[in-house]
Amino acid sequence: EVQLVESGGGLVQAGGSLRLSCAASGFTFDDYAIGWFRQAPGKEREGVSCISSSDGSTYYGDSVKGRFTISSDNAKNTVYLQMNSLKPEDTAVYYCHVNYRTMDYWGQGTQVTVSS
Repeated sequence: EVQLVESGGGLVQAGGSLRLSCAASGFTFDDYAIGWFRQAPGKEREGVSCISSSDGSTYYGDSVKGRFTISSDNAKNTVYLQMNSLKPEDTAVYYCHVNYRTMDYWGQGTQVTVSS
């Protein structure tokens, strides 16, 4: 069974940092790309960042480039999202995602709140 478990969210002041973790299980971690998405109240879910566990290639959304860094620890089957210089507009529920055998799997989400 594919499972994605996020952690690390919380309340932080603008300019601060948080590190999110996504622990994955139920599939061969090295073979798939893992992504982070976020959804703010009243807004559509948007892609934040993605990493290929096999070759380490990464993608960042324009709104987070230069502030967020995605990484993976293949030994721990875990993907991290280091978020620096946080802004109030980064406030959202952050979700981990994998597309495994044509199915989309999501974690339960972790709340990030950035106060001004």
